[in-house]
Amino acid sequence: ARTRPYPHGFHGFRMLLIPSRASSPRMMAAPALRLPDSEWRARLSAREYEVLRREGTEPAWSHEFNALEEEGVFTCAACATPLFRSQEKFDSGSGWPSFWAPAGDDAVLTSVDFKLGLPRTEVRCAACDGHLGHVFSDGPRPTGRRYCMNGVAMGFSAAAAAPELAAAA
Repeated sequence: ARTRPYPHGFHGFRMLLIPSRASSPRMMAAPALRLPDSEWRARLSAREYEVLRREGTEPAWSHEFNALEEEGVFTCAACATPLFRSQEKFDSGSGWPSFWAPAGDDAVLTSVDFKLGLPRTEVRCAACDGHLGHVFSDGPRPTGRRYCMNGVAMGFSAAAAAPELAAAA
């Protein structure tokens, strides 16, 4: 299984990253898009950079994707990888766009996050390792999961404008 050092001071501590819906851990390739920090800063807006690369969180109710009801695919704002489909989006009342499942088994990776002192499950883009948000076990059926995502970490392609993305996700 793929591991990475914990970036916030626990030297020697390693985390296991696994596909979000895999039944058992398996080998994962390194992110396809690896760029130096200077390149990420040049490609992303200040808000996108803060969330995707520095693991920030946008304020609740601050992004238009929370209320978006159009059919389509939510993509990574850093690398355009399809992450979530509108069919799995629901109103969680949390103030952040929420989904009960990712677009595919290998769209996102999860890892344990101790930034608030208690363990949470962080969600990252499998292609570029960008921070997207967190997943909780209080979502609707059929998965019981709530992928609580930062809207600024995602883009959106309407199904009518990009039917190939909607079909592939």
